[in-house]
Amino acid sequence: MPYNAAADAKADVARALAEAKAAHVPVLLIFGANWCEDCRALDKALKEGKNAQLMQQEFKVVKVDVGNFDHNLDVAQAYGNPLKKGIPAAVLVSSDNNQVLYATKGGELANARRMSESGIHDFFKQAASVKSPAL
Repeated sequence: MPYNAAADAKADVARALAEAKAAHVPVLLIFGANWCEDCRALDKALKEGKNAQLMQQEFKVVKVDVGNFDHNLDVAQAYGNPLKKGIPAAVLVSSDNNQVLYATKGGELANARRMSESGIHDFFKQAASVKSPAL
């Protein structure tokens, strides 16, 4: 299963921020749950083809399990609560200063199972181009 309910999300994020800072890349937090079909579809899509290459080159990725919206909500809240309009949700965080560069606020990935490989690639390629904090 893509989302580990037993993982220490705060420790995973802290570790990713340190690794990302050394690699000069942002951290991509993907919030989701194993019961969510769109979350599983997005996870699968990000491991294949040009999306896998993009993830490896542009981001340090951390998957954060939200269970039934009762797990790691404090982590989501710390990054602007991108879960309001559904999961999967994504937050791009600067490894330099832990500032949110981009966050899904309108459920942009909530139909991931219907998004094409190119659609997912374009979404994250655009996110990767964000260099200053979201307002």
